[in-house]
Amino acid sequence: MTCPNILFVFSDQQRWDTLGCYGQPLNTTPNLDQMAREGVRFENAFTCQPVCGPARSCLQTGLYATQNRCPTNHCMLPLDSTTIAHHLSGAGYEVGYIGKWHLSSFGPRGGPDDFRERPVPPERRGGYKDYWLASDTLEYTSHSYDGHMFDADGNRRDFPEGRYRVDAETDWVIEYLESRDGKRPFFLFASYIEPHHQNDHGHYEGPHGSKERFKDFVVPGDLVGTEGDWREEYPDYLGCIASLDENVGRIRAALARLGLAENTLIIYTSDHGSHFRTRNSEYKRSPHDGCIRVPLIMCGPGFRGGTMPTELVSLIDLPPTILAAAGVTPPEIMRGTPVQRVVAGDVADWQDDVFLQISESQCGRAIRTKKWKYSVVAPGKTGHDPSSDLYVEEYLYDLEADPHERTNLVDDSSLADVRAEMAARLKRRMMDAGEEEPAILSRKEYDGRTPTQAG
Repeated sequence: MTCPNILFVFSDQQRWDTLGCYGQPLNTTPNLDQMAREGVRFENAFTCQPVCGPARSCLQTGLYATQNRCPTNHCMLPLDSTTIAHHLSGAGYEVGYIGKWHLSSFGPRGGPDDFRERPVPPERRGGYKDYWLASDTLEYTSHSYDGHMFDADGNRRDFPEGRYRVDAETDWVIEYLESRDGKRPFFLFASYIEPHHQNDHGHYEGPHGSKERFKDFVVPGDLVGTEGDWREEYPDYLGCIASLDENVGRIRAALARLGLAENTLIIYTSDHGSHFRTRNSEYKRSPHDGCIRVPLIMCGPGFRGGTMPTELVSLIDLPPTILAAAGVTPPEIMRGTPVQRVVAGDVADWQDDVFLQISESQCGRAIRTKKWKYSVVAPGKTGHDPSSDLYVEEYLYDLEADPHERTNLVDDSSLADVRAEMAARLKRRMMDAGEEEPAILSRKEYDGRTPTQAG
């Protein structure tokens, strides 16, 4: 059997419920909805780190962020890392990358290791050696209608004047598909920045007309009655997503025109979601579903039939999934499990929880089952501390009774057994991710410590 081509389409900061197939009432995503009808839509998909760079490091390596040494943004993926690109290249694949990378820079702005506004050198490209057109942090080299990326030789390539950023990147994706010689199967990682807010403007920037087009949006349940900035920002957010969808349609049409559609697996997902400043001072870095639950649609060889598995899957499961789709045995060091098992119905011992590490806003950890959300935070630590030997309980939500996470039950004494079970689960997950077993205290226990003990 011919190895399939694999096209990974990666959005940035996209909630799962922005797609029609996940319940979005507006017509935002007809192309992705069609993909879901033809392929496999995973109902319960989650990030493993709700921060851009760390999530990307997990996806490239199959290791948690504390294991691959990229626990925060502005971390270089270590040069000795073995990525999915390395594995696939070794298996005969042509490997290419287009878009936002976010895994090359560290150190002071403008220093020798800051590539936010400069070409990423070959040794920092994670093994993507056959095709490269990218920017380390695309939000630094572009705005919605103006910007550039750098090719493999370090040459700057500008967006055509007046061309929306998603359209320009897709132009280059299609250019790649049209120009390759076809002698090897390809793995192309297309990493878009939309619908991420534009950092220096502090706003989401959809295509012109988005505010009018999506002004009658239905407010997601977790945002109802909250402050945040969703009233102003959500129409543009949906505009970004509609543009992504239109461009997925363009890519699928190009694959069909080139005779590649039947043997190309398309994977569509995002690094994390957005809670619109309702849970903390910005958009992510929180254990709430608004920023950890993501869309995941796979369509192509091995993923057909319009099925909708409800098992919990994580971004950490995708690296071994990609390798398995290419006929490569995933290395044991990878922490996830190929989701092909779920598609095949082999779920008797499938994981019934997902694990998250949370950085930058806090040194936090969380675990989610279908019924419970449980999170802890390290007192006295910053969001740039990779781990801690002590955590204090932060949130407990009953997701069946309270799907929008409005009532924090972490201090409910009647749920002590639930908290104990979730703490035990969390510790096991942390140790599986290479962390030392920590102490986890209730808020009452921590508040009752002497200053020396709490120290």
